[in-house]
Amino acid sequence: MVWLIAVPLLPLLTVLLIAAGDRAQEEQHVRLGALPIVAAFLGSIATLGLVSADGPLTIRLYDPTALAGFTLPLGFHIDRLSAVMMALISLVSTIIYLYSSRYMYQDRHYRRYMGLIAFTTFVLLCMVSSANLLMLFVFWQILSWLLFLLAHNHAHAATLEGACKTFWFLRVGDVAFLAGIALASSLYGTIEFQELFARAAAAPVALAFLPGLDIDGATAVALLIFFGGMSKSAQFPIHVWLPSSLYAPTPVHALLHAGIINAGGFLMNRLAPLYGLSPTALHVAFVIGTLTAILGATMMLTQNDIKKTLGFSTIGQMGYMIMECGLGAFSLAVFHLIAHGIFKATVFLNCGNVIHKARQEPSFPHPAREEEDRPFSPLTWSTGFFTTLFLPLVILLGTHGILRIPLLESQGTVIFLFFIWVTSSQAILSLTRIHEVASWKVSLAMLMTLVLVLFTYLFAAERFTHFLYPNPDEVAGYFKAAALPGRLFDLMVVGMTSLTILGWVYLYARAHGRTIRMPMWVESLFATLYVLFMNRLYVDVIYAKLGQALLHVASRFERLAAGRRG
Repeated sequence: MVWLIAVPLLPLLTVLLIAAGDRAQEEQHVRLGALPIVAAFLGSIATLGLVSADGPLTIRLYDPTALAGFTLPLGFHIDRLSAVMMALISLVSTIIYLYSSRYMYQDRHYRRYMGLIAFTTFVLLCMVSSANLLMLFVFWQILSWLLFLLAHNHAHAATLEGACKTFWFLRVGDVAFLAGIALASSLYGTIEFQELFARAAAAPVALAFLPGLDIDGATAVALLIFFGGMSKSAQFPIHVWLPSSLYAPTPVHALLHAGIINAGGFLMNRLAPLYGLSPTALHVAFVIGTLTAILGATMMLTQNDIKKTLGFSTIGQMGYMIMECGLGAFSLAVFHLIAHGIFKATVFLNCGNVIHKARQEPSFPHPAREEEDRPFSPLTWSTGFFTTLFLPLVILLGTHGILRIPLLESQGTVIFLFFIWVTSSQAILSLTRIHEVASWKVSLAMLMTLVLVLFTYLFAAERFTHFLYPNPDEVAGYFKAAALPGRLFDLMVVGMTSLTILGWVYLYARAHGRTIRMPMWVESLFATLYVLFMNRLYVDVIYAKLGQALLHVASRFERLAAGRRG
């Protein structure tokens, strides 16, 4: 199956075709360059079918060679996870390449841009099919450089500043990632995935973290590598590079938000057996992911720019994905990754059309018409209210309330029910904005939404989980390692239920022309929070002040050193 090597390498042929053409032939060569990318997509589909039928494939480019006591094995390891990611990346890249060939054709650096898109596709395909941690890190590192280059218009001051910020913030995560690889090699003597997992499980190692406080070796490695994933997937508080990079062309962001920023979720899935050995690392991922999901979604609601709104939406969704990994639902995170990648790619491409049209037509978007008073529909409100409260009752009462099923034994089921509830509630609440059709149709749409989300997640729970992780004991081990205390999980459900009820009460009161009376200090607090989130919690300002302080300290040390030399 040596031909599989050609699949991730095919986009390189596109780069060569584009580079070979001159200015007069660039359009023809760009169109011709689409063929290898389309071929890569077809090859990824064939690879997915082959791996599904015959199992994982490992291809070595050459045998491990000792270099200063360190081994550098090069090759590809393609399992079902790699094959799924290759199919997603090649599909999205094909759409973006074809779209960009028309969207960017009048740009001065058209050839360079199209070549970078193809090269980024090559790097992504090689990264997800890497045979070991070091090879994965090399392509991970190249992606950080490519994000700087893909900013494209470096002559624009804000674009260049955002590209530099992106580059340096990703460097922070890359340093932690490299430290994790070095520690894994030192502790277990290998960076090959399967050997690393086997040795970490067979021989636990304790490290002296602080006097009297030890840390498990697998936990230390997992946390360092997770920090690397945090930077690439824009997790709080290392998320500030993503809003600053939004000056890049919208097709770049379609590829970024569909492929590159998902790298953290892929990384945790690739190292799932290692994270399954470390409940601490999973709990840290859960906390960071939850915090990022909440803050990202909240900051999104306060933005008034279409690209910033989509950017913070992605930050929230990436937090949601890391949260799923932190709960042990690795297959659900991949399912989320695929759905969000395809959705956000198409949204960003359409965003480019909207921005382009707005520049051509000053009156676009057209002034909103004054909304007429719309009658309140008790049927729609009641359907939405009871539908969104149905699943919390199932979770709390059905699983370990009335039936007394221990949470640890039903962890997977409860987690999937939890995400079904959150996702369906968001969709159902948005349906209340539909007033142009009969209320019974809206109510029916709410019920169908619940059923659709329920069956979609059940598919992810059963079929997709079995596809990616065929061993049920392995899946159960992940859920057990990530298990939360029963009271803490109940508290989460109760808190979310309370917020949902408050949302429906607010909709009811507003429809009847009533207001919820609040003390002045509460209204003042809301106004302060709005300004705080609109300004992104001032994290950018804090980092800028911290950077200035570090530069000041460094300059003082430099002057002292110069004085001593003098």
